[in-house]
Order: sequence, then C-alpha cells, then structure tokens
Amino acid sequence: MSRIFLLALGLTALVGSGCSQAQSDNAKESTDSPKSEKKGKKNKKGGKEKEVAAALEPVGELQGGVPESSGLAHGGRPGTFFTHGDAGREPILYLINEKGELLGQRELPVTNVDWESLSDDGKGTIFVVDAGNNNNSRKDLVVYRVKPDQPDKVSKINFRYADQTAFPPPKEERNFDCEASLWNAGKLYLFTKDRAQQTTSKVYTLSDQPGTHTAQLLTKLAVDGEVTDADLSPDGRHLALLGREKLYLFEGTDLASALKATPKTVSLKGAGQTEGVLFLDNGTLFISTEQGALYRYKL
Repeated sequence: MSRIFLLALGLTALVGSGCSQAQSDNAKESTDSPKSEKKGKKNKKGGKEKEVAAALEPVGELQGGVPESSGLAHGGRPGTFFTHGDAGREPILYLINEKGELLGQRELPVTNVDWESLSDDGKGTIFVVDAGNNNNSRKDLVVYRVKPDQPDKVSKINFRYADQTAFPPPKEERNFDCEASLWNAGKLYLFTKDRAQQTTSKVYTLSDQPGTHTAQLLTKLAVDGEVTDADLSPDGRHLALLGREKLYLFEGTDLASALKATPKTVSLKGAGQTEGVLFLDNGTLFISTEQGALYRYKL
C-alpha cells in the first residue's frame, strides 16, 4: 500500500512538473515572439507600452588601453567617436572607431572629478559634462567646452541647478546627479539620474557658452530606472535615453514634442553596464558599456 501511494505521489509530481515547465516554455515563447511584441503594446490596466527585448548587434570592444566608456560623442571623421572614463580617471578623450580600436587621445588640462557624459554640436565642439553627483552635494558642477584638435584650449561652463537649495537635499529629493546630456539648437540639455525613487529624470536646459549659469528645469520624464546617457536623432524626431540595461525611446516631430511623448522601454538585459548612446543615423544607435562592449541597435 505504501509503495502504491508513493508511486502515485511521484507520478503526480512528475506530471505537475511537466505541466509547469510547459507553461513556462509557452510563456517564454509568447514573450519572445515578434507577434507578442506587436500585439502587446498595451496592458489591460493602464495602457502603458510594454517592455520589449532588444536585438543588439555586438560590433566591437574597447582596445588599446581605453579604460571604459562612460559617454560618447562624434569624432571628426565619419565612423569615429570620442569616449572617456568617469570619476578619478585621467582627463583624456579617447578617439575610437566602431570596433573599439584606439585611434588617438586628447588630454585636457583639467581635472576629471566625475566626467559622466559627452555632447557635440556637430561643428567640432565637444562638451564634457563633469556633473556626476552621487551624493547630490557638489557645488563645483561644470561643463568643459573644447575642440579636440586644440585640447589645451578649454573653456568652462560653471553651473548650478535652479531648484537645488540643499547640498545634499533630503534622501527622497536626491535627483541632481547628471550622467546624460545632449546639445540642440544652441543649448545643452541635461538629464538627471534619479537616486531617490528611480522613477523620474529631470530635464534642464543650460547655455552652451562659457561663464557661470543656472540650469533651468524644463520638464520631468517618467522612466523606471536611472538615466545614464542621452542623444537626439539628426532629424530631431527620436530621443534616446539610456539606462542600466534599458533604453527609453521617445518620438515626436522635434525635441520639444518628443519630451512630451510616452516612451517605449526596450530591455538591454545582458548587455552590461550601458553608459553611452549615440545616433549613427536616424534609425541606428551606437551603444557602449563601462565594461568596454560596443553595440548597434536598430530602431
């Protein structure tokens, strides 16, 4: 009797396990299939666009002693890019190609307190954003303006946030850490990394001219993570914000309307600590990681 009971129990467990596995496999197949991505953009409760998995194309790895990639900007020639290390690294802009091969480097006569982002104006000027602010307590925030072919001539854009009055503010208000920026139409746009709730990236505008300025709060974006970089497509219709293994895509007719759009969230799971993003054209992104991996992503 005992043996029969145990045998029956074992068969029940086996069947249950098989059913659970089948359900798991079916769920995975449903999640991974292209059809589910096309039909599942809205959930039953709030109509929010679901997170979709990215088809990242590995294209290279950092070489030649480049320590990491914490930001990206276009180089002087097509297919070349500037990148850099973050807090405490040498104040060097590394020129690489898409494969990650080192083509050259430019050392700037400044300190790398916490470089976190690069922007460029498309005319040869690079903006090095030294605004990493983990504790939200810095009062020496600065953007360095430089032409890489004249690395000894650096001008400073010193700034503060219009709405920050405490250094640091209470923990629930610590949203003054900037790791993402872009340049557009004569202005710098700074995107904060929400270290309090990880739900909101504040967007500030800042003069691109040397001097001491106040970064003005423009808007707040609802994103479920910490923003690590940003870029705008050449036609101005696509805004890409990068997070830790996530990508947030906003679409509009220009930057102003894109900032009002509901983003699509793309999973970059397995890519590594994604830190740099740059549009290669209107439909292709170049993405870098702190570990040195380089990817392409098609919109």
